[in-house]
Amino acid sequence: MARRHELADESWELIAPLLAPGRMGRPVRDRRQVVNGILWKLSTGAAWRDLPERYGPWKTVYERFRHWSADGTWDRLLAHVQQHSDAVGTVDWSIVCVDSTTVRAHQHAAGARKGGPWEGEALGRSRGGLTSKMHLACDGQGHPLTFTLTGGNINDCTQFEAVMERIRIARPGPGRPRTRPDRVVADKGYSARKIRSYLRRRGIAAAIPERIDQINGRIRRGEALCRLDRAAYRRRNVVERCFSRLKQNRALATRYDKRAAHFHAMVTLACLRLWLP
Repeated sequence: MARRHELADESWELIAPLLAPGRMGRPVRDRRQVVNGILWKLSTGAAWRDLPERYGPWKTVYERFRHWSADGTWDRLLAHVQQHSDAVGTVDWSIVCVDSTTVRAHQHAAGARKGGPWEGEALGRSRGGLTSKMHLACDGQGHPLTFTLTGGNINDCTQFEAVMERIRIARPGPGRPRTRPDRVVADKGYSARKIRSYLRRRGIAAAIPERIDQINGRIRRGEALCRLDRAAYRRRNVVERCFSRLKQNRALATRYDKRAAHFHAMVTLACLRLWLP
């Protein structure tokens, strides 16, 4: 009997052709069994060594996770499922919401050293202690489109262009990938001239409120205030709901992975789960 965190038959049929068999241990392990073991780890946040026996040897499951993370398999699966969803018209391009959330790092995540204590591992010191930050863009239905990872001490607006440039959903037939929504919705943390100029150059409307200091500055200079589409801005809650659904996975609510590449793979897998039927 399938558990609540395991793949349904319809979901497995969608992603199975893209999973390379590779070496799956001796005897050869069923790929679906291995993927379900990885999803168990994502859902519970437990150590790999605590993997239930029904998923096979924990080391086999971990090695497949590590291999599929290194060769970009999870990214290809997410892109494939997004393309399939866009082909059937379930991607809402009317708005894209951008925001970030902070993930507290467990003490076990601080052990990977590369030049410095956390250099290159998307970890940073903030008021909450050692944290990572997930910068995410989702469509109008709350489906995650793309994300970046940084340390928790990185300002949100510095990652806006990087997140927007990663939005890329291939079309089922000929033609360029879809990269541009009709409108971007974000909170006051993204109210910057550079961001507004970037959106104007790309022909994307902005629903971003100004901060009070920016409003007062415009009034002193006699400039017109930026118009805010309040009806569109009220839809910003979809990104908060997306974060809530992602953090139902305990491996994302708290970061246990030492390596940023492994944590990135876990976030990608959680995003994939939200797209699968």
